[in-house]
Amino acid sequence: MKVQQFEDKYLAQYSYAVLSECENQIVLIDPSRNPNPYYRFAEEHKAVIIGVIETHPHADFVSSHREIQNKTGVKIYGSKLMKASYPVTPFDEGDSIEFGKIKLKALNTPGHSPDSISIVLEHNGKDKAVFTGDTLFVGDCGRPDLREFGGEQEALREYLAKQMYSSLREKLAKLDDDVVLYPGHGAGTLCGKALSDASSSTIGEEKQHNWSLQDLPEEQFVKELTSDLPFIPVYFSYNVDLNKKGAPDFSPSVAAVQIAKKINSEEDTKDLDKQLWVVDVRNDKDFKKGHLAHSVNIMEGEKFETWLGSIIKPGESFYLAAKDENQLKKMIERAASIGYESRIKEAFVLDFAEQEEALLDLNNLKENPEEYTIVDVRNPSEVKQQKIFANSLSIPLAELRGRVKEIPTHKPVAVHCAGGYRSAAASSLLSSELKGKADVYDISEAIKEFQK
Repeated sequence: MKVQQFEDKYLAQYSYAVLSECENQIVLIDPSRNPNPYYRFAEEHKAVIIGVIETHPHADFVSSHREIQNKTGVKIYGSKLMKASYPVTPFDEGDSIEFGKIKLKALNTPGHSPDSISIVLEHNGKDKAVFTGDTLFVGDCGRPDLREFGGEQEALREYLAKQMYSSLREKLAKLDDDVVLYPGHGAGTLCGKALSDASSSTIGEEKQHNWSLQDLPEEQFVKELTSDLPFIPVYFSYNVDLNKKGAPDFSPSVAAVQIAKKINSEEDTKDLDKQLWVVDVRNDKDFKKGHLAHSVNIMEGEKFETWLGSIIKPGESFYLAAKDENQLKKMIERAASIGYESRIKEAFVLDFAEQEEALLDLNNLKENPEEYTIVDVRNPSEVKQQKIFANSLSIPLAELRGRVKEIPTHKPVAVHCAGGYRSAAASSLLSSELKGKADVYDISEAIKEFQK
């Protein structure tokens, strides 16, 4: 038997292949959008994929379960509560999948979502591991507020938090201490608050160190779980729906993105729709030297997908601009991991500038901060921990497009985050949205000089 963990480091997401070495058969758990790594793994082990299990319809990434089913004819297993629009073989408490000496057993563990399941791996008659999806992480548990939106959201969040309390104690904590924990996410995901950097653990370790498995009254647990939650990117509900429908095949969908000729001159921009955002993935220094109008600088970086799906709404089309063809192709694939490749109107290499960003006089800001409207685009929890400028206006980047009118324009605007990535996106967005009403500056990495 072999368990292979796959990582999408950009979304801090783990997927798994469970291999029976005696039967050369594989069951996949929560596969990412690109199915090719799983096919390669099967080829390397001269094995066949016999099934795909979804622990729940994911909010933060698009799964390739439907593509794998279409190509191989295997069954997709998931809770009967999933309500998917494709054929799903029910996999709820009491159900199991047996191949070789392996038995995969379903546990209904609602809390992150009503339809969440965990999967216990039994080998040679003994429980060896558990795949917990977004229910139990290393050091944390899943948040209960990502799946439903609208007027009943708060009530549902508390209801799911209570279900999480029960799932952790009545199902997962009752497994043997030496059972290996394989979570659906690691540190950096927005599906939890305070995950460990570790990619696996044991039930015994989590009983000792994970706050969510400690001896807490339900009321205290619910209060802790539902407080200070991270923001919810606008693409999350879109991904849940797409995962319930089944996404288009990865490679053909990526190949269908129209790659236009290189933008070298004003003439090359004449057919661009000026109402659409240009998502410019180049580094902030190149962007500030020159970019197209109505551009937002979401740099290539570890959080590209998160901020693309937080700033650009699921129904919007956009252009994608990069420094060269290699970067362009890479970022199209990364956009596809959240199902946004279909929203790219055109992608192109950019070597022309319609606008440039003014550079901040850092010394003047240090000496006269009152002369600026300073916008802090960090998350509320970061601001709560340390407010860097006493009179700054706090608007998290994820909310900025909807709150531009709150920003006074009678003074220059200076934008900061914690290190420069978010402020590059925010300052470029504001520069476009304010339409010359105020000069906009990016404090960028220089923010470190203001932190005590």
